[in-house]
Amino acid sequence: MTAANPPALTLVLGDEELLSARAIAAAVQAARAVDPGADVREYEGGALVPGEVAEMLSPSLFGGRRVLVLRSGQDARKDMITTLLAYAKDPDPEVSLIVGHLGGAKGKALADGLKSAGATVVAVPKMKGARERVAFVRDEIRRLGGSCSEDAAAGLLDAVGNDLRELAAACSQLMADTDGRITAETVARYYKGRAEVSGFTVADAAIVGDVPGALEALRWALHVGVDPVPIADALADGVRTVARVAGAGRGNAYQLASTLGMPAWKIERAQKQSRGWSPEGLVDAMRAAADCNAAVKGGAEDRGYALERAVVAVATARRGGGGR
Repeated sequence: MTAANPPALTLVLGDEELLSARAIAAAVQAARAVDPGADVREYEGGALVPGEVAEMLSPSLFGGRRVLVLRSGQDARKDMITTLLAYAKDPDPEVSLIVGHLGGAKGKALADGLKSAGATVVAVPKMKGARERVAFVRDEIRRLGGSCSEDAAAGLLDAVGNDLRELAAACSQLMADTDGRITAETVARYYKGRAEVSGFTVADAAIVGDVPGALEALRWALHVGVDPVPIADALADGVRTVARVAGAGRGNAYQLASTLGMPAWKIERAQKQSRGWSPEGLVDAMRAAADCNAAVKGGAEDRGYALERAVVAVATARRGGGGR
């Protein structure tokens, strides 16, 4: 799509609501870039009648670009679909017809007919996996002019949930409140009430041998009131995951997913984290994580100290390759 020649027909196909709304808005903006005074009209597929479309799509006596946005195109009646597809065979170059369609079986004739007519198709299927949402968060931060690590994106997903609108809002807020460089520590600081984020931030730093980073994250988590139990659980889970993935050998994360019973994105992250670990080091780390769990859940007098000791032990086991 170029400002000089926006497509006459655009089909936004898929059921990811936020991405669909953005794609439609982008298509409208492209038409307005050619003619800021373009006549833009929006309709719902189920409420539109052929007469309205015929009027909108017919040549204008006054000239100027016209933009017809049809949302929920899958709900259009058969006579409406017939009218639209007849027009699509020979569209007016001064008109931009933009149709949103969920992409299912309902109203499939409209989507298929627009494709056959040469419509520009923008696919916006529902994001099904955490890996796709992590990529969405990173892309969203980049779109806003910042940078975001993979761990930070995964942490934000844990804290906010799967809804793209909420994730987009969280990204926008983080960009407004920071210098734009979003790290796992940034997410932990702004979502300090979410134990999952703080706990896994501590674990991730320890597992890659970052003693200062792990201790800083741990002290911050304890300072803001995160309970020691989920932190100990996160540390144990992280070490266990790396050990399982390392023991499975090299392989495609998607192929290992069914064997190991964990999502591919988690396997990919563990594969990166497992570099530099020796079998002996993993044994030491698992022992330290188990001792920590026993101390934290068994009512140790100083649970914070037990966590600090475990974090140092895990990180040292990684850096020392298991040597004592």
